[in-house]
Amino acid sequence: MPRAKNAVAARARRKKVLKQTKGNFGARKNVWTVAKNTYEKGLTYAFRDRRKKKSEFRALWIQRINAAVRLEGLSYSKFMGLIHKADVDMNRKVLADLAMNHPEAFKAVVAKAKEFAK
Repeated sequence: MPRAKNAVAARARRKKVLKQTKGNFGARKNVWTVAKNTYEKGLTYAFRDRRKKKSEFRALWIQRINAAVRLEGLSYSKFMGLIHKADVDMNRKVLADLAMNHPEAFKAVVAKAKEFAK
């Protein structure tokens, strides 16, 4: 008895991977084994970097808040300590957005925090 190969599904599976690697350089786009390795590595990077993106954005928000509060005569760490004492319930993303796009509102938050500086 001849063995079952199921060439239709195998070809479809390979085409799916080769379609994903379109745009890569050299053999990475059209040689099956190389393209498969490229594709799998890309998925690994995507998984890792979806998590990494969160810490990168947090770092960006901290930098923006720090730059804005330094204009008000505070450091980032002192400001965050005061804001927790003042029970201002805003996360870093919101604070960074206020600092960038609504400086007056951010100054009001800083003033509220400064009341607890004693």
